[in-house]
Amino acid sequence: MCGILGVVARSPVNQLLYDGLLLLQHRGQDAAGIVTAERNRIHMYKAPGMVRDVFRTRNMRLLSGNMGIAHCRYPTAGSAFSSAEAQPFYVNSPFGIVLGHNGNLTNSESLKEEMFRTDLRHINTGSDSEVLLNVLAHELEKASVTLRLDPQTIFTAVANVHRRVRGAYSVVAMIAGYGVLAFRDPFGIRPAVIGYNETGGHTEYMVASESVAVDANGFRVLRDIGPGEAVLIDEDGKLHSQQCAPHASLNPCIFEYVYLARPDSLIDGASVYEARLNMGEKLAGKIRQKYSGLKVDVVIPIPDSSRPSALQLAAGLGVPYREGFVKNRYIGRTFIMPGQAVRTQSVRQKLNPMAMEFAGKNVLLVDDSIVRGTTSREIVQMARESGARKVFFASAAPPVRFPNVYGIDMPTRAELIAAHRSEEEVAREIGADALIYQDLDALKDAVRRCNPKLTSFETSCFDGYYITGDITADYLRTIETRRHAKRDSGDDEAPQLDLNLAA
Repeated sequence: MCGILGVVARSPVNQLLYDGLLLLQHRGQDAAGIVTAERNRIHMYKAPGMVRDVFRTRNMRLLSGNMGIAHCRYPTAGSAFSSAEAQPFYVNSPFGIVLGHNGNLTNSESLKEEMFRTDLRHINTGSDSEVLLNVLAHELEKASVTLRLDPQTIFTAVANVHRRVRGAYSVVAMIAGYGVLAFRDPFGIRPAVIGYNETGGHTEYMVASESVAVDANGFRVLRDIGPGEAVLIDEDGKLHSQQCAPHASLNPCIFEYVYLARPDSLIDGASVYEARLNMGEKLAGKIRQKYSGLKVDVVIPIPDSSRPSALQLAAGLGVPYREGFVKNRYIGRTFIMPGQAVRTQSVRQKLNPMAMEFAGKNVLLVDDSIVRGTTSREIVQMARESGARKVFFASAAPPVRFPNVYGIDMPTRAELIAAHRSEEEVAREIGADALIYQDLDALKDAVRRCNPKLTSFETSCFDGYYITGDITADYLRTIETRRHAKRDSGDDEAPQLDLNLAA
């Protein structure tokens, strides 16, 4: 999960890109970068860290031009972070191209071999985004007979990228002298939206991972980029688009609605906030039907993403909703921190309970999901230390049992608390008196009610079905082995090797 932005405007775009990255900061905290273009000259600045820490006034002044892209980075598939992997990436042959990528390529290793042996291109980092950039550059070179580009030539190149690349990817790229190009994988797993702004008789365009970066910057949402579609906004501000994959289908990652996206975003026409309200309603129905014996005095969310679900759940059960935890907003999201030790330490720094809301009560805690169980275990213990009589736990998502290979950093089953445990066993592991998981069909319906056109979702972390059709037990074992090796070398806190993998 990363944040991507692209803007073609009539005035300098550096501030727009910076503001957009701030709005997408939740999608990645490791690094940030902005690239602008001015009269075929490219200006770039990127570095590790949060957006507010990376850019200074002196950096922003150098980022001149009316066209640019930006990226905030989050590591995927257990990759160890290197400052060299901050995005966007740049290549100058045969065209000056910069690229930012959200997602994860599942065939990046074989593509690296093709790059070296056939395309005669060298990959300098371990990032699959650099691989994707070089595939795009090579296909642009092949498609342009005279080394001049037009929209149709660019779309032909994107079609060939789709033919070669596997996995999940939303991409924003800037081609010096031509414009900003955005495209999405044929399964539409990772999100991308187009916005526009009318100014002085001209139209400005913005592409972003989420609609919040569009409307909060004063642009209007035009539409989502379709699966397999490519959009080119040329230097004159004209928008061109074309479907570049013959068998595209929309299967958005359902975890975007559960946890990843901001609640004020629309993703593929569905309100994230409304979807989370629906999740709470579904949970309330399940508790009334199957857990009617639970005596709940109060419903308390784990801030922030579970609040809408907890609010609707409390209303559905007819019990009070209370804020029981105060969140320190200067601590990063624990789920996307690189090491388990750092993640564990940060939970109590991040959340502090208010004892008056727990003392002597049967408390139902609500979280968006339970992944590793680290946060859940600590929170249940905090509730007990604050005087709760009983602690029940509800998850707005089903049990996370399988690795995600499409851009979310939970690559091995050994990390997942529910991978080989029943609900009762997970409840014991986190110390809860009862545990209620959302049903997968109920989760799908909660999102589909926001947009009935969404008929299919990417749900591999819940059901083990990998929609791209290329994920095998050997592939998952390879990822797991790499994390194991990184742990032994001290690069990362990887889990123990687990060979009981589901394809």
